[in-house]
Amino acid sequence: MDITPPVGTLKIGWLKKIVSDKVLDPLCARVAVFEQGGARVAFVQLDTLSIRWSQVREMRSRLERVCKIPAGHVMVAATHNHAGPAVAGTGEVPRDESYVESMIASVVKAGQLAVKGLVDAEIGFGSVFEFDVGYNRRIVMRDGTVRTHGHFKDPLALCVEGPVDPEVAVLAARTPDGRPLGCLVNFTCHPTHHGGSGELSAGYPGVLIRTLQARGWPVTLFLNGACGNIHHNNPMLGVEKTKEEAGTRLAEDALKAIAGMAFNPTWPVTAATETLSLPYRPVSPEAVAGTVRGAQRFIDPAIYDRGMPALLKRIETRRMQPAEVQVLSIGEIDFASIPAEYFVEFGLRIKEQAHPRHALVVSHANGMIGYVPTPGAFKRGGYETTFAASSRMAPEAGDMLADAAVRLIGRKR
Repeated sequence: MDITPPVGTLKIGWLKKIVSDKVLDPLCARVAVFEQGGARVAFVQLDTLSIRWSQVREMRSRLERVCKIPAGHVMVAATHNHAGPAVAGTGEVPRDESYVESMIASVVKAGQLAVKGLVDAEIGFGSVFEFDVGYNRRIVMRDGTVRTHGHFKDPLALCVEGPVDPEVAVLAARTPDGRPLGCLVNFTCHPTHHGGSGELSAGYPGVLIRTLQARGWPVTLFLNGACGNIHHNNPMLGVEKTKEEAGTRLAEDALKAIAGMAFNPTWPVTAATETLSLPYRPVSPEAVAGTVRGAQRFIDPAIYDRGMPALLKRIETRRMQPAEVQVLSIGEIDFASIPAEYFVEFGLRIKEQAHPRHALVVSHANGMIGYVPTPGAFKRGGYETTFAASSRMAPEAGDMLADAAVRLIGRKR
């Protein structure tokens, strides 16, 4: 379903106020439904920056009522598109409530179409590795701090702080006679193209999906991985992959994965969830002022400062942050949702500890609690650890989320 907002609506993704002035390509809501033995699960993919828990709850409620899909069997994931509408309030931009309602209605319509279109299918799974699209964007400097979006043209740059997740994973469905139906593609990389301009776009995930559609896969969903510290800027060269380069390359990778698949008609579907209470981080006056060692504010500091009173009041009132971890399983493949901008190290840990099952992490899903960096990242600083509405969780939150995902997957062994 097309969910492109009209020109003139506000964008989010850059924290500052940007009014859209052009549509480069459509933004969409997509739904894939899998059914086996009377059990149904649904994946909802939105070309948006994030999704709020209240919006997830409303979508689930309507899909359960209209499509007979249990609420806990619905995963709602944003691609983390930085060139889309204000589905949440960030920085100087308020949430666009009328747009949110139309988006939810479009999701329900897409769900109805997906259920109506259910057919017998075979499922295949495969993955390949891609090292030339996503890069770790946190560069350690010679003074021991980190600069987010640093590069090695800087004489003070020392090394990349952490790894990448190069897996391009594809779960594909086809009819028993071999006709392609659709696929889920999972890869780990921020999509920030056109974020700072007035242009509306689905970014590289949109290019990926349109390329696969042109190659015969009519329904494709992109599910982003643990991309909190992964970006399409190459720090070795100081240049970024265009959305066309990134999306086309990932589409070719997905087709390679599909070409090597074995398809099976019997893939049981299951769902499990666990809700956590996560701690907020202790806050010092220096953290509030953005003056701690390694702090990195990308926009006018006054925008951060204006948001601090409301943020501090929310933390004092709530004390803990609820967060749902969900695992939807198709056969031996487990899709673990994380409602955060999750660091890649955690995603890799989940994959490793889930073995022999094949785990895939879906970030920006079923809510949004902001950046969740590793404990080590907090010691070096950088944008992702700088205290703000977008980064407020305690250092232990990431491991708590990973532990929950591994627990849920472990029950399926």
